[in-house]
Parts: sequence; C-alpha cells; structure tokens
Amino acid sequence: MPTTAPPPIPAGPAPPASVPSGPGQLTGALGAALRRAAPALFGYLAVRLLGALVLMKWAHLKQHGLWPLLASHWDSRWYLGIADHGYAQTLDERLFNENNLAFFPLYPVIVKAVAGVTPGSRASIGLVVAVVCSLTAAWGVFAVGDRLHGRRVGTVLAVLWGATPVAVVQWMGYTESLFTALVAWSLHSVLTGRWIGAGALALLAGLTRPTGLAVAAAVSVTALVALWRLWRPPADRAEGRPEPRAGAPRLLLAALLAPLGWLGYVGWVGLRLHRADGYFAVQRMWHNEWDGGIGTLRTLRSILGYQPRPQLFFVVVSLVLIASVVLYLLCVAGRQPLPLLVFSSVLLAIVLGSGGVYFPRARFLLPGFPLLLPAAVAIARARRRSVVLVLGGSALVSAYLGAYMILVYGGAP
Repeated sequence: MPTTAPPPIPAGPAPPASVPSGPGQLTGALGAALRRAAPALFGYLAVRLLGALVLMKWAHLKQHGLWPLLASHWDSRWYLGIADHGYAQTLDERLFNENNLAFFPLYPVIVKAVAGVTPGSRASIGLVVAVVCSLTAAWGVFAVGDRLHGRRVGTVLAVLWGATPVAVVQWMGYTESLFTALVAWSLHSVLTGRWIGAGALALLAGLTRPTGLAVAAAVSVTALVALWRLWRPPADRAEGRPEPRAGAPRLLLAALLAPLGWLGYVGWVGLRLHRADGYFAVQRMWHNEWDGGIGTLRTLRSILGYQPRPQLFFVVVSLVLIASVVLYLLCVAGRQPLPLLVFSSVLLAIVLGSGGVYFPRARFLLPGFPLLLPAAVAIARARRRSVVLVLGGSALVSAYLGAYMILVYGGAP
C-alpha cells in the first residue's frame, strides 16, 4: 500500500507556538490534542493491560498477589522508605547497596504529597502515580512522533514504547514513567519553541533520575545553539554586532534552568554528607562508576559468547543494549533533530558507560523513546496487516517477558 512521505524535519526548533489566552481556549486546545492522541493512548493502554493480565494470571498460578509485585518490591521499597522517613544523614562506605541517597527525590515527594490528601496506602498511591504518569508519558511520546513524522508514526511510537521488553516497569512503583513523561514533554517543548517550559520540565527530570542529566544536556545545548544562531551577524554583514533579539532571554533562561534539578540534588547530597563528592561516593557504594563501557563489553561477551546456558533475562538485557546502539546509529543517519540526538547520546553514554550492575540496563534505557523512531517510521510505512502483526507480536513478547522477569527471574528489574 503506497504511503505519503513524512514531512521534512526542520533544521532547528520551531518558533514558539501560540498559547491559548483564556480558560475556554486552553480547554479546547487540550481537548483537541487529546482527541488527536486518542488512538495512541488506546493502543498503549491495550498493550499494557495485556501485560497486566498475563502477569496477573501467571502470578495467580504461582500464588502471588499482583499488587505487592507492582507496588512494593525492590526499588519501590526504597522510594516508599524515603516518602516515610526521609533521607539518610550519614555515609558508611563499608556497606553495599545500603544508602537511599542514591535515589532522587521527586517521585517520593509526589507520593508523599498525594498520600497526604487522598485515602489509601503510600504504596497504592505510588502505583497510581506511576500509571497516570505512564499515560502522560505515552501522550508525550506520541506528541514528539506526531510533530516530526505525523499522527500514524506518533501512534506507532507510543505503542512500541509500551511494548518494549521491560515495559512492565511502567506500571510499577518506579520512576521510569514519571521520568519519561518529563523527558517527552520537555523535548516536545523544545521542538515547538516553548523554551521556558522545556527548561522547567528538564529541571524536574533532573530531580527524578540520575539520567536527568541527559535531558538537561539536550535542552541546554539546543538552546545555546539556537541562541548563537540568533545572535550571529547575518551573512551579508561583514562587521558589527547584531541587535538583541526578543527570543534571547528565553533561550538563555532555558539553558540555565535545565541542569538545575540534577545539579541541585547532587549538591544537596554533598552538603548533607559534608563532602564535595558525596553523591558520587554513594554511587560507588552501589558499585555504579563510569568506566567508559569496559564493564558493559566484558559482561556482554561473557553472556553471549562464553556462558553455555545464559539466563534469559540477561540475554534480553544484552540484546536491548545492542539494539539500542544500532537504533542510535540509524537516528544519526536519519539526521534526527538536535535535542533528540543529544538526549539519546548522553543517555547511552551514561547507561552503557557505567561499570555498575548489569541487570537494570534495559530499564535505564526505557526513557530513550527517540531511539525507537526509526523503527516506528518503518512500521508506519508498512501495510496495515504488517503493522498489526508487528505491534501485536511485540505486545505479546513484552507481556511474556514482563511476567517472566518478575516471577521467574525473580530479581530486581
């Protein structure tokens, strides 16, 4: 079936979009945007409900409850502990994986705030927050794909994001859904010229996960490049300085705002522990040190080349890492917009360059939805039957792997 070619990607961020001036206009604009995103959200919801149903059935056969598996296991307990009791005040480097300062504050703060005004346990509130954020994230993922390649690609991109091998984490008491929502809407704000919003969302992302540094870099670098283009003299002017332009203050403010969340938390940990390298000392306790990828390559070689019967979950993680590099090269070859490329570059550098624990690497890459854009474009151009088969197969594989990861592998995702 012939398809029309996607619209060309602009060389730089778009000019600021008009903002509705009144409540009625704002409600109308949100309603129109939600209607446009509805197929993507319904597709995403269908994929994740399938995953939840498979997990629920499998958990029932193993005599496990679904709620505890999703709401109060592994890292969820750390976040709930922070919401209940706050952060540690000391650092004992003789301990391993025993300091909650490794976990960024925004998610537990939201859980504590919402739990203070609603009924239910904090574990239940944390799970609800994650699910709501996952839908917000899927909407943002769709909005980025729609902005660059049209509605069909945006819809496929959102469904693909919900059908990744470790997408079960999106509906757990983890930070991935909140972080992806902030990343997606921050990048979308850059693409649409909403610079203050982009910087503010990047700031919040920096308070959510260590990889918030990636979206901060994306916003700051793109804003500074746009600022340089704004201020450089026209080609026909050999001398003289350009007059100040109206957009310059917003670009500069966005560039300054974006990294403040990440820098603020890292600085606060240093002050709390009375040492400049406090946050990095905590990461060393969790065996998370950047080694340029040497540890990742060694583990990859061991799992895929030397272990006679490697565990399925580690094979999946390894394949996700390899696929991410291939997709990144396709993104570069496809000349993806600068903010998306910077975000993906820094995210991959952090995740692949870490010498720390190997098993959560696929989860750490879950917010890297721009890496899925080449696949989404290719799928969207295929025949409808092929699209259904690919997305449906991806959803089934994701559902199986999610249940396997939680109930058979049994370790932290």
